[in-house]
Amino acid sequence: MNCNNCSVSTLTFDIRLSGELNRSIIPIAIGHLERQGLDVSLKDNRLRMGEFGAREFLSFCEDLLEMDEAEFRINQESYQPITDMRQVFDMEWIDEVIQNERIVSHFQPIVDQDRNVFAYEMLARFHDAEGQVIYPNTIFPAAKSRGRLYALDRVCRMTAVRAAGQLSGEKAFINFIPTSIYSPEFCLRSTIDLAHQTGVDPKQMVFEVVESEKVDDLEHLKRILGYYKSRGFQYALDDVGEGYSTAEVLGELKPHFMKLDMKYVLDVAQDVEKQKVAQSFLEKAQAVGSTPLAEGIETEEDFLWLKAQGYELFQGYYFGKPAAAPLAAKTAS
Repeated sequence: MNCNNCSVSTLTFDIRLSGELNRSIIPIAIGHLERQGLDVSLKDNRLRMGEFGAREFLSFCEDLLEMDEAEFRINQESYQPITDMRQVFDMEWIDEVIQNERIVSHFQPIVDQDRNVFAYEMLARFHDAEGQVIYPNTIFPAAKSRGRLYALDRVCRMTAVRAAGQLSGEKAFINFIPTSIYSPEFCLRSTIDLAHQTGVDPKQMVFEVVESEKVDDLEHLKRILGYYKSRGFQYALDDVGEGYSTAEVLGELKPHFMKLDMKYVLDVAQDVEKQKVAQSFLEKAQAVGSTPLAEGIETEEDFLWLKAQGYELFQGYYFGKPAAAPLAAKTAS
C-alpha cells in the first residue's frame, strides 16, 4: 500500500472548465499541450495533467478563459478557483524542505508544581538550503497550499521521535495533525516503528493533537488515539478552551493530558473572565481523569494562580523558551 500524500510525489492537477466559452477552449488546450509533448487526459469537462502541463496550460489559456468558471484541484483534494493555481507553483520550495528533511526539533520544558522538568514539547524548526530560518507560520500554509501537509506532518513527527532519544526519562510531547492521517494502522506505522527503534519507553511519548477545534470526524480521531493507546503511548489534546468542551466528548476521547490554550493563560491572575474559563477547564479535566496543563505562562503571578487552583503541569517562556537541546538542569529556573 502506497500513500502519495505522505511523500513528495509528482502532483496531479485536475482542471474543471464550465461555461460555453471555457468548454470551447478544451480541444485547443489539449492540442497545444500534446504539441509540447505533455500528457493530458479528458473526462467530461475535466482535464488531468501533471504540474508541467498545468503550468503550460495556465500560461497558454489564462487570457482566454472565463476565470470565474474554471477550477482546479491537486491530488484529488477539494476544488479551488483557478486563480489560486500560481500560488501552488510558487510554493514549490516546500518540496525541497521536506525531501531533504531540513527540520530539527527544539525542546520546550513542561514543569510540575515544584518547577521540576516533567516533559518537553518537541517543536519543529525549519531552514532552507542556505540555512535561513523558515518560520512555522510560513511553512505550514505553504504545505497546505501545495498539498504537502500530510508529508510535512509525517517528517515533523519522525524528526521529533528521533530527538526524543536525547531525553533522560522526561516525556516527549510530539505534535500531529489528525486530519493528515487517513488510516492510523498505515499512516502511523513508520512513526511507531521508529519510536521502538529509539529504545524509549512508549509511555515516555505523548502524541499531541493540534488543531483540536478543527477536527470534525470524532470517530476518526478516536481511532487514531485508540491506535496510539494500544501501542502503549499516551496522548494529549492541544489548544483546548472552548473546543471539545463538553464532558461527553472529552469522556469519549479520554486524553491523558489536556492543555489550556495560552489565550486563557496570559494575565489570568488579573482577568476574571479568563479565570472562569480556566476553572471550568480544570473541572472538566479532573472529571475525565486527565492531567491539566496550562501553556503560555509568562509570569510568576499566572503560574501561582493556576497552581493554587489545582493545575498540575505548566509550559511557557517563564520556564524556558524552545532550545536546540534539553535543559542541563532538572529544574526550570
